[in-house]
Amino acid sequence: MSQIRQVPLNQWRMKQADEDEWMAAKVPGCVHTDLLRNGKIPDPFRGTNEQDLQWIEQKNWEYVSEFELPDGAAGCDWAELVFKGLDTYAECWLNGISLLQADNMFREWTVDVRDALQTGTNTLRVLFRSPVGMDLPKLRGLGYPLPATNDQSELGGLGEDRISIFARKAPYHYGWDWGPRFVTAGIWREAYLNLGNGVEINDIYMKQKSVTAERADLTAVVELRSAAGRAGTLRVAADGVVREQRVRLEPGHQTLKLDIELPKPRLWWSRGLGEPAMTDFAIAFVGDDGTEATAQARTGLREIRMIREPDEQGASFYFMLNGVPVFAKGANHIPNDSFPSEVTEERYRYEIASAAYSGMNMIRVWGGGYYEDDAFYRLCDEYGLLVWQDFMFACSMYPGNPEFLESVRQEAVYNIKRLRNHPCLALWCGNNEIDSAWAHYGEDMGWGWKKDYNQEQREEIWAAYEAIFHMILPQTLKALHQDVAYWPSSPLRGLTGDDRQHAIAIASEGDVHYWGVWHADEPFENYNVKVGRFMSEYGFQSFPEIDTVLRYAEEEDLELESPVMTAHQKNGTGNIKIKSYMERYLPEPKDFRGFLYLSQVLQAEGIRVAIESHRRHKPYCMGTLYWQLNDCWPVASWAGIDYYGRWKALQYAVRRSFREIILSVVEQETGALDVYAVSDRRTPVEGELRIALHDARGGLLQERTLPAALDADVSALLCSLPAGKWQAGRKREDIIVHLSLSEGEELLDEKIFFGASARDQRDERPKIEVKETLTPDGAVYTVSTNLPARSVRLTSSSEGFFTDNFFDLLPGEPRTVGFLRRCGLEESEALAPARAADVAAHSMADFIAEAVR
Repeated sequence: MSQIRQVPLNQWRMKQADEDEWMAAKVPGCVHTDLLRNGKIPDPFRGTNEQDLQWIEQKNWEYVSEFELPDGAAGCDWAELVFKGLDTYAECWLNGISLLQADNMFREWTVDVRDALQTGTNTLRVLFRSPVGMDLPKLRGLGYPLPATNDQSELGGLGEDRISIFARKAPYHYGWDWGPRFVTAGIWREAYLNLGNGVEINDIYMKQKSVTAERADLTAVVELRSAAGRAGTLRVAADGVVREQRVRLEPGHQTLKLDIELPKPRLWWSRGLGEPAMTDFAIAFVGDDGTEATAQARTGLREIRMIREPDEQGASFYFMLNGVPVFAKGANHIPNDSFPSEVTEERYRYEIASAAYSGMNMIRVWGGGYYEDDAFYRLCDEYGLLVWQDFMFACSMYPGNPEFLESVRQEAVYNIKRLRNHPCLALWCGNNEIDSAWAHYGEDMGWGWKKDYNQEQREEIWAAYEAIFHMILPQTLKALHQDVAYWPSSPLRGLTGDDRQHAIAIASEGDVHYWGVWHADEPFENYNVKVGRFMSEYGFQSFPEIDTVLRYAEEEDLELESPVMTAHQKNGTGNIKIKSYMERYLPEPKDFRGFLYLSQVLQAEGIRVAIESHRRHKPYCMGTLYWQLNDCWPVASWAGIDYYGRWKALQYAVRRSFREIILSVVEQETGALDVYAVSDRRTPVEGELRIALHDARGGLLQERTLPAALDADVSALLCSLPAGKWQAGRKREDIIVHLSLSEGEELLDEKIFFGASARDQRDERPKIEVKETLTPDGAVYTVSTNLPARSVRLTSSSEGFFTDNFFDLLPGEPRTVGFLRRCGLEESEALAPARAADVAAHSMADFIAEAVR
């Protein structure tokens, strides 16, 4: 039998390299979190502390671990030191013997240590060199700066010297327009000794050659190593099917392949289309000499294709899963923490469960963070969430020297092999926004970067870009993972080699990042007309809840332009922009807490308009991924779920807007109301539309019903209500239209349309009542009102979220909701029905200024 042991290395101490004081260290971890745990720095997220901690990136840091060699290690055929993640410039010595020099955060580092190990105590030393010290000389040597728009070099004391592009390190660590600048260092993923004898299986790739409901044809690509030459049998088994093959192993590493066919396979489906079934494969090598090595591989059997076909309007852009077109509903994901080692599996599980509960079927892992831990992708597999996976390049141009390009290649090899068995992976994308920002083929296109360079420099910079995104990455994918498509940059119209390649504001092909709303101050109404084939980014900011704000601010800081609020708004004029949009659409808040609430209502309304528009335009538009799902620290941002997991109003609006079947109301310039229904259901709907007109106090004036038959997977105009009909002879501000779509006893969706704008909020406050009822599955809360109430917000002292919140409410139309408790890691589920303590309810009228009411 082969003997394989992994000996964890988890006893560490650290210090600043030029000082003598040692401190306890945690691995996985980083310098910032170790300094915080040892009481050497204040909470990096509180107040303006970020500004006072920039010195950390200027220093070198040393980590040391002492360990005893386990019994029998001296007789092992191999002994390796494995670092799953070193951030970033690291030199390593074992017992004074130099082992490696690492320079890439995004890959594993493995080194043979047989000649360095000794009996008794072994001393492992890792020196992390400052990225500033390492990369400033590279900038000087290049002779000109490279664009790196979000690198907050001024905050780091570097002036205009933007060095982030020289390090293969998480770009967001250098700052972003939603995140702080904390240029970390440390052993950020697991470290251990790998000891073994005989034969070891190192990697298994279940290559899916053809998958249908009738048969799955796969090849098990098995990488293993053997200490000696030996003959034996390679075996692959799954779902009662066993395949064997006689093989001959040579000493060292090698790759073997064995085909296996599974009849009537259980297919993996994304959320909403079916069960995300997973299939387990058992792989074994059994040597004629008694040597045996076994391993497991888990994957989902599916065919995923990106479809780009010319049509009358341009070219399609969508995903086909097992022959079924998928309308992608989801969001962009950023890292869950400024310090990656702080992201636990529970935090991953809560995020993915929240995304699934919100009705999503896709998440885009954005290219300015890092390749997520295996747990993230495993959870996406289990919850049926497709993953659009960026490589880690964003909003910058990169060097093209051979050493950098080889580092990129090794990074790609490692992460592609690590992730390729996950059925959730739908797309590998080269980078975020670089093609459209540089816009090489259009002199007047892009972000204006090119104007700072002469022609020779431009060609040199573009050659480096093409080497990475048009050669290294696609070639590596072709060799290692052909199951999914590659898209060089997002957004992109197509790889044409001329000015038709680069994305424009709205295009009839490719994917679109639409930022006219927010960055260009365009109105929310433009979401109805600025629609592309696949909307992979768009968004609007808000503040988090007051409880979150008070985690980083004091009461005296609760003012829009206070130093603390400014420090926690990374988008420059973002706070003023929120205020400007608020003045356009909402009443004046009565105080800063009212401003926080109204900022969330504003954000939710904007993204609701966008999502409904994108869905109404299907099949022309086949994807809507808003920016962004989560936060890496507590901050005003585009997120729907804040750093502590609290759902904003946006996330509840997303959950309603991502339902399988929705109603959508659009008011035309004539005053007519167009009522649409959008269905992602794979079967037809025989429904009924109820139209009820209410007066301004909620009294029912009239109602009628219409048949509403929907084909499968369709967007349809159900009816158009002329202004004269829905206003019923009254002023529009005196009318409320309540629309509901039902099939039999099932309420599919409902919408309340107020003739009066939110800015015209009336003086009289609604009286909101909440009645708690205990059920075997937990408590439910029935919410009622005596007057029409906008954006009713429920709050609870418990950790979790309501099944619905920030909803409009009419008299006589109570809403019953539950509360989902956030479970701990020791529990089997991320969320569970629970009794929520101290539930309170408020409407918009409670948060606006007296002068407006």
